[in-house]
Amino acid sequence: MTHQTDNIRRMTRPAITLRKPCAEDGAAVWRLISECKPLDENSMYCNLIQCDHFADTCVLAEMDGEVVGWVSGHVPPSDPGTIFVWQVAVSPKARGTGLGLRMLTDLVRRDACAGVTDMQTTITSDNDASWALFRKFARRMGATVGSAPHFREDDHFDGAHATEYMVTIRMAEPLRRVA
Repeated sequence: MTHQTDNIRRMTRPAITLRKPCAEDGAAVWRLISECKPLDENSMYCNLIQCDHFADTCVLAEMDGEVVGWVSGHVPPSDPGTIFVWQVAVSPKARGTGLGLRMLTDLVRRDACAGVTDMQTTITSDNDASWALFRKFARRMGATVGSAPHFREDDHFDGAHATEYMVTIRMAEPLRRVA
């Protein structure tokens, strides 16, 4: 694809809007995650609870009324200075638009993240797309990135899943709500 064709495609792509999810979005989020291999598929009920109980720390992206992006996260009760990002899903229809980065940025601008100094997530060593996304987010935020094995293949997954590395993005100062 030429640079000019790529620019035309970007200009004609429908706008993507971001918002907090609501309970009625649970099934659509579940379907999106099932399209986004290799993400772990949770039950539809899990996604419903995320949309309902954790709406303030989740981001839903829509394009022409269709769910094309999702970030699920929460602030752990034992660590109010951290936002933990569980999953980032971007539909094939919205890939290449910078949507993942846009959703993470929207998340940390929320009131629910006021005072947060760290973002954490877990990533397997072979998930290049996730590593790239979170490193790019850290650069955008002027933050540092650290990682260490956290949920180990043999200790936590009974050998059935690769080790998940805890990735910690440490901000230089607490986040503030940005209009």
